[in-house]
Amino acid sequence: MEKRIKVKDLLKCEPGQEVTAKGWVRTKRGNKNVAFIALNDGSTIYNIQVVVDKTAIDENVLAKVTTGACIRVSGKLVESVGSGQAVEIQAGEIEVYGECDPMRYPLQKKDTSFEYLRTVAHMRPRTNTFGAILRIRNNMAFAIHKFFNEKGFVYLHTPLITASDCEGAGQMFQVTTLDLNNVPMNKKGEVDYTKDFFGKQTNLTVSGQLEGELGATALGEIYTFGPTFRAENSNTPRHLAEFWMIEPEMAFYDIRDNMDLAEEFIKYLVKYALDNCADDIKFLNDRYDNELVSRLEGVAHTEFVRLPYTEGIKILEEAIANGTKFEYPVGWGTDLQSEHERYLVEQHFKKPVILTDYPKDIKAFYMKQNEDGKTVRAMDVLFPKIGEIIGGSEREASLEKLERRIDELGMSRRGLEWYIDTRRFGSAPHSGFGLGFERLLLFVTGMSNIRDVIPFPRTPKNAEY
Repeated sequence: MEKRIKVKDLLKCEPGQEVTAKGWVRTKRGNKNVAFIALNDGSTIYNIQVVVDKTAIDENVLAKVTTGACIRVSGKLVESVGSGQAVEIQAGEIEVYGECDPMRYPLQKKDTSFEYLRTVAHMRPRTNTFGAILRIRNNMAFAIHKFFNEKGFVYLHTPLITASDCEGAGQMFQVTTLDLNNVPMNKKGEVDYTKDFFGKQTNLTVSGQLEGELGATALGEIYTFGPTFRAENSNTPRHLAEFWMIEPEMAFYDIRDNMDLAEEFIKYLVKYALDNCADDIKFLNDRYDNELVSRLEGVAHTEFVRLPYTEGIKILEEAIANGTKFEYPVGWGTDLQSEHERYLVEQHFKKPVILTDYPKDIKAFYMKQNEDGKTVRAMDVLFPKIGEIIGGSEREASLEKLERRIDELGMSRRGLEWYIDTRRFGSAPHSGFGLGFERLLLFVTGMSNIRDVIPFPRTPKNAEY
């Protein structure tokens, strides 16, 4: 038996050779003499056409070749007489690995909504759209590691289970082995966490940043890339309860170095997608968003605007004065919403914007305070269609200022002393940022709902598969 050749490689092969392909049937059509099978194995957006002379293949076998069935085809690769492909397979032998009842198969020929496909997320990777999205996701993950590896960063694995809350928001998933039907209590009537597995209250992490800073103050430049979790009861197209984050932390980087790296990083990823995912991106461009390719090329070759938050507020207030209507109010001290961010990017500047120097009251405790006492050296990278795609800052290197800010916010220091130690013992200027992987994929694929760029979305009341 010939060794299997992937469809993406078969389509580049010269005709005239005996080949074997294996995959799933996308469609089957024909007449009483000949059948045409579109076969796909997930290696490419394109199918290879299999031409079957019905006199050469057992009719009982051919009857089992239905949409969704898994088959092996061996035969001769020949030049295609039809349009749409250069080569096709003249079937000499067909073996059915797995039959598929076409009446019960969840993926029918008719266009199927994204909402429906989320209810059959175990099957949707077999569609053209989700095959393309998942191949792009794979390429982007590889490109992230490639970028940081080429720059000499150390890949640091930060814990998924933690006793600290990086964001201070309190919306975390608790990790416990306590019997919830018989929870042990202490003398104060509180849950006795000394009886729990870790002896204290622990949660799934919302970010690897704090531990990443430890790595940066020892190894110089590190990055994390792993899952993070937020128990936020939000059902918007931009939120997941489980998502992936890329978080570099760099010693001796100030806010300008941080912005430079973020811009270089995002451009690298977009260019990588254009160069290595061209077929899949073209499919998504032609099928769903005919501005996708031009938008990606625009970001890859455009210098990002760098704009202080205060100036951004003035632009938005002028827009309101000139008749622009926003759902949410705008004023100095407010946290910008997606509609405000997108106005700056899509309407005013028509290019990506890095917004800097936010009010300290709307940003996290660890951000470096500016001399004005009101703002911090934060930076958010804003993209068309997405809004914020990267958030970061120069970190507060002063022990005195960090401790004062923790106290101002009424945060418990009990689980943060290890973090504060990095400012006690050899503190260094350092910076970092976080890129939400799924936010990046929304931009690169042109999808509008974040649940459609992750294989198995975790959202409120939804933890299937």
